[in-house]
Amino acid sequence: MSPARPRRRAAPAAPSPTSGAPPTEGIPLGGTGRSHPAIGLGLWAMGRWTAAEEAVTKETVHRALELGVPWFDTAEVYGSGRSERILGDALVHRPPGHPVFLTTKVSQEHLRPAQIRAALTQSLGRLGRRNVDVYLVHAPDPSLPIGPTMETLEALWKEGRIGAVGVSNFNVEDLVAARDALREAPLVVNQVEYSLLARREGDTVLDYCRKNGIVVESYTPLARGLLAGRYLDGNAPPPDVRRLARDLFDRDRFPEVRATARALRALAVEAGVPLLSVALHWLARQGTAPVFGARTPAQLEEVLEAWRLRPEAAVLDRADAISRGAG
Repeated sequence: MSPARPRRRAAPAAPSPTSGAPPTEGIPLGGTGRSHPAIGLGLWAMGRWTAAEEAVTKETVHRALELGVPWFDTAEVYGSGRSERILGDALVHRPPGHPVFLTTKVSQEHLRPAQIRAALTQSLGRLGRRNVDVYLVHAPDPSLPIGPTMETLEALWKEGRIGAVGVSNFNVEDLVAARDALREAPLVVNQVEYSLLARREGDTVLDYCRKNGIVVESYTPLARGLLAGRYLDGNAPPPDVRRLARDLFDRDRFPEVRATARALRALAVEAGVPLLSVALHWLARQGTAPVFGARTPAQLEEVLEAWRLRPEAAVLDRADAISRGAG
């Protein structure tokens, strides 16, 4: 009979959202004693374009470092490693005294123990780092048990090669299984799609994560541009956007989604703030950390300027009601 497995200490619960200012100073990172930045730049699109377009994305990363963006999110699968390499090159030239919180991910295809170790070694080499702040499982593989994957991540955590263990695209059932497989390391992050226009499954995941001290990183926080005002007045999204966001742009559902986005835009106009501000600060008030994309320095600056403008709590209350269909 095998000995009983020691249980890790439970991580403290994340704070419930309040009507006050969003946590620009950061969010408690599980039981690590560290803080997770309140907003960050996701590099999903890097390495996917022509050489000329990629040069612009490099400018965007350098501009983000100049402006003090505290958190960068990438993955081994983004551009088959090119995203990590571009970020690593940029970090060499970051301004003095500018600490960077860095997350990357092991792909769904590399979740066996030996594959995880190899993937992390390659990611760290491209990033020019000895470790990363959080290492995430990009998505669960339903054909593999999660136990060996999480045990390997915990071993890497003990070795100091990763600062904390995280996951992405995990539902509540997946999260329970992942946490049960860990003995000592807390599970501190779950990165999921979550926004004012995509919250049905996210609300359930967020509730579980709040209760168990897991930071929710919200990707696609601007709903593929809809919450930046795009595609609301006749301009159809391009085919690549439609392909990547089939749920939002489903032929039958899109009229409802667009009507909700238009109502949110009208609210923002009435409140005298950008729609971007409403979208980002609603997420912050939920207790999540939005990770946004920006293809150009101008888009980056637009998002950061919107982040600096905080809507009143009553505006965010109304935005919440509109997104639930009760507005």
